[in-house]
Amino acid sequence: MKTQPATPVASAPFGGVMNWHDLDWATIQQAVRKTQLKIAQATQEGNWRRVKRLQRMLTYSFYGRCLAVRRVTENRGRKTPGVDGETWGSPQAKLRAVGSLSKQRGYRPKPLRRVWIPKPGKHERRPLGIPTMLDRAMQALHLQALEPVIESTSDPKSYGFRPDRSTADAMVELFHLLSPQTAPVWILEGDIKGFFDNINHDWLCLNVPMDTKVLRKWLKAGVIDRRQLMATEAGTPQGGIISPCLANATLNGLETQLKRHLAKKLGIKKAEKTKVQCVRYADDFVILAASKELLEEEVKPWVEQFLSVRGVELSREKTRITHIHQGFDFLGWNFRKYVPKSPRRKAKLLIKPSKKNASALYRKVREIIKSSGALTQEALIGQLNPVLKGWAQYQCHQPKLQPCPRQTPRSSQPPWPSGDDQASAAQSGGLAGLAVM
Repeated sequence: MKTQPATPVASAPFGGVMNWHDLDWATIQQAVRKTQLKIAQATQEGNWRRVKRLQRMLTYSFYGRCLAVRRVTENRGRKTPGVDGETWGSPQAKLRAVGSLSKQRGYRPKPLRRVWIPKPGKHERRPLGIPTMLDRAMQALHLQALEPVIESTSDPKSYGFRPDRSTADAMVELFHLLSPQTAPVWILEGDIKGFFDNINHDWLCLNVPMDTKVLRKWLKAGVIDRRQLMATEAGTPQGGIISPCLANATLNGLETQLKRHLAKKLGIKKAEKTKVQCVRYADDFVILAASKELLEEEVKPWVEQFLSVRGVELSREKTRITHIHQGFDFLGWNFRKYVPKSPRRKAKLLIKPSKKNASALYRKVREIIKSSGALTQEALIGQLNPVLKGWAQYQCHQPKLQPCPRQTPRSSQPPWPSGDDQASAAQSGGLAGLAVM
């Protein structure tokens, strides 16, 4: 790995600035945010000419370029180089990178460097494509202009890779949809086969509202794996800053277009009686309905067609239709409605860690203990605590079984407690807190 040489900046890029640390970041962020809000407003008004003009203005602006460089030099992967082996460690290198981002006309991205990382809780590995620092910064720059458009057109119940949204928000949404006694009882568990690796490039270039030439260059940049250059004919690599946004752009409409299709085919009143709802987190989604037949005969074929146009398909082995009394897994939780023996009592929805999620935790703890060797008790606890506390913090967002006022995740955090006493103790006390669970 090599660091760009800290050569002096020939001329100040803006207002006499010669030092990276002299930049007024509050002013920069405010200016970029203001332009992004204008892009979002133009999107909602359907003024696509203005959207394109504002996007171009942002991607060529000094403030936008500074913020893009700052993002890629302060995130967790800042020390991970691409195929050119470069990182931007010095203030001078960062300022020079800001200047490089202005030269977009002759821009040609380099191939990705492929690394293989283990899948969480599995022995399998998945590929990760590492772009160069310049390509990462260019993606971050265009993401600033693209994200307001994608956010303004996203499905209401889409929670993955979006600002101020999380898996906990998706879980609370499902809690509100499934808790009532009149809630839908059939669930289509959707699993897309190799989603990121198979998205159609032509569909992306035709439908993603950004500079098409730059987007196509990224998609066709190729990848170097074990010193061999391979072409990329489909998919968007996991590892690029803009990839999650492209993934959301691909699946946006799964909820809104499905409801529009049902309303057109069945009529508005009949469509409402089907109780169809779709909750999605990235490429994981579930579709709720009052009827199994509707999911089998109408919803699933429509979803398959929706995905086919985008170059992807449902996994036959993992996609299934389940009754809520049998329960289903989603994002590491198990959702199941239990019917009481007494006819006087109402069915109750319970959300708990899925068996798969719990097994992954047990396996991780077992591996740490087995490899601990002659570690002292204190050292072993030090290794176990991050794993146990992380798991507890993920699982602690259990909503109460009493309905509470709904709030929009964008405006504020959804109304759920911080967890029961045991989970709270686990977060604060680490291994000692988990000992009582």
